[in-house]
Amino acid sequence: MNQLIQYQNWQVKTDGDNIVWLYFDRAGRSTNSISPAVLDELEQILEEISNDNSVRAIIFASAKTTGFIAGADVEQFTQFKSKEEAMVFINKGQDLFKKIAAFKIPTIAMIKGFCLGGGMELALACRYRVAEDGAKTKLGLPEILLGIHPGWGGCVRLPRLIGAPQAMNLILTGRTVSAKAAAKLGFVDAAVPERHLMRAARYYALKAPAPHKTTFLQQLTNHSFIRSMLAKKMRAEVQKKALPEYYPAPYAVIDLWEKNGIEERALALEAESLGNIALSETARNLVRIFFLQDRLKSLGKQVKFSAKHVHVVGAGTMGGDIAAWCALRGITVTLQDREPKFIAPAIKRAADLYKKKLKEPRLVQAALDRLMPDPNGTGIGKADIIIEAIFENLEAKQALFKDLEQKCKPTAVLATNTSSIPLDEINAVLQNPGRLVGVHFFNPVAMMQLVEVVQGQVSSSEFLDKATAFVRQIDRLPLPVKSHPGFLVNRVLMPYLMEAMTLLEEGVPASVIDQAAIKFGMPMGPIELADTVGLDVCFAVAKNLGNYFGGAVPVRLEKMVNDKILGKKTGKGFYTYQNGKLVKDKPLNYHPSPDIADRMILRMLNESAACLREQVIADADLLDAGMIFGTGFAPFRGGPMHYAQAKEIDMIVTRLREFSEKYGERFKPDAQWEKL
Repeated sequence: MNQLIQYQNWQVKTDGDNIVWLYFDRAGRSTNSISPAVLDELEQILEEISNDNSVRAIIFASAKTTGFIAGADVEQFTQFKSKEEAMVFINKGQDLFKKIAAFKIPTIAMIKGFCLGGGMELALACRYRVAEDGAKTKLGLPEILLGIHPGWGGCVRLPRLIGAPQAMNLILTGRTVSAKAAAKLGFVDAAVPERHLMRAARYYALKAPAPHKTTFLQQLTNHSFIRSMLAKKMRAEVQKKALPEYYPAPYAVIDLWEKNGIEERALALEAESLGNIALSETARNLVRIFFLQDRLKSLGKQVKFSAKHVHVVGAGTMGGDIAAWCALRGITVTLQDREPKFIAPAIKRAADLYKKKLKEPRLVQAALDRLMPDPNGTGIGKADIIIEAIFENLEAKQALFKDLEQKCKPTAVLATNTSSIPLDEINAVLQNPGRLVGVHFFNPVAMMQLVEVVQGQVSSSEFLDKATAFVRQIDRLPLPVKSHPGFLVNRVLMPYLMEAMTLLEEGVPASVIDQAAIKFGMPMGPIELADTVGLDVCFAVAKNLGNYFGGAVPVRLEKMVNDKILGKKTGKGFYTYQNGKLVKDKPLNYHPSPDIADRMILRMLNESAACLREQVIADADLLDAGMIFGTGFAPFRGGPMHYAQAKEIDMIVTRLREFSEKYGERFKPDAQWEKL
């Protein structure tokens, strides 16, 4: 006989086999996340179950269609005022998950959709895990991306279940995996189609087969004499991407595991460690970025527009990769260029991307079938959005859009991927200039999350809304900006790069400049970044922006472009590259000036202030989001303007004035600083 008990956040159903189905349904939220109130109710439910000898098994599931559990409620970490407050929440979760792990009856996590963070830790506390093998099911422990680490047993139970190397790789990178990959790794017992999911959960509940066990070699990786060797390698790998003074969480995970392994006592130490870093500046800033990302994701949500057909003009690196990404996201795409031979390399790159992303041959072929070469432009009349990605020349873009306007549907969005030309110069030739918007992608398209949605003076809100919705449709983050030269990201980034070039001309070695930026927290130094973007691209943008804002393009950069020394794509730029990889120089005996990093960063901060003054961007939070997701600006610092506020505006202005006298007028403090 079925019985249903409704709690505020949980539904408890008991079926005829005395299996308790515990459905998580957090009140007032579209997705499940774990809050103190959720834990309080779970504690009550588990206590009642433990006192009922008739219960045969417990199956944890989600009542929401959006996924299993997204993790702990991130908002909680913004509200804690002290470590003691944080520890109450952390210890509560630890204690309840220990209780789940200690049940003598079978406990099963039935997973459909995302199973992340605290949700994954709840699943790990269960004896068995079954997961739906659809594309939306993703499992992992991404806490490290928020500047924290698992605190409800993840650092202990995952290495215990699948061995240290694979477990620590997941924890230290924060990456998620599919249900099939999780089953292959060993922390999901069965990955099945949705129609078999409940049957699989019932099988483990009723048959209670032997739980998954690690192999002998996996067990060996958790032994004390092996841990010290592996920990050393792990630290070296982490240090390539994250310095310990800025990102303490991954190092804390390695320390915990190396010293305490997977013994039960390690659980309490894991909780204590999380309490120590949960309120750190890095954690607070990375949580802030999490909410900034959510803000960008919310844009265009209310717009009822979904592109079924995209037409891209220009099959170069940007255009070809934009087309490939749109097809990957399930849209029919036609890709146009002058001749088939110009389209062929883009199709080859797309095939490589699909093999990497999709794995299964049938899915790869389906994506390739959606991407159609179209040298004659037959897709123009069918497209819902047409994206121009030809070379940066005003007359060429005007001629193209004038032609496109005559051939496309009246409802189609006309979009340009220009990186620096103002929209109101391009749209001057159109009968309906309001149709033209900017959708400015960043290279490499498959990796860069941000897309600037650019508004010209006469851009229609209808078409801007459609463009924003399209960016979300292809799983990218839309950033609304005004059509000023360079928009936001290139406008702010270029002074930073040009200051790096000036330092080069002053005789500072490229590796010293890059190291100063990396030490500040940038993911890549500006010289290597320029090589990666392409020196011809940097030169074109710098020259274009120089026409509007003044400032000379560095002589060395211009000469290198004229000599076809263009960076990574030609094998030589400021650095040398072999097979696409940077050839490292020998260490230099050079004593850098302490001003190097400040000179580059202050140019960026000053330009950010100017963009706020000119209302290129609506507010400082959006500016910070744009620079973090568009350039990788040191995430742990929270964005340029947040960093400036943290350093105190008066100190920033004083330093700018000092540099203005020392290095030139380009450091003159922008008038906006007085209003901040």
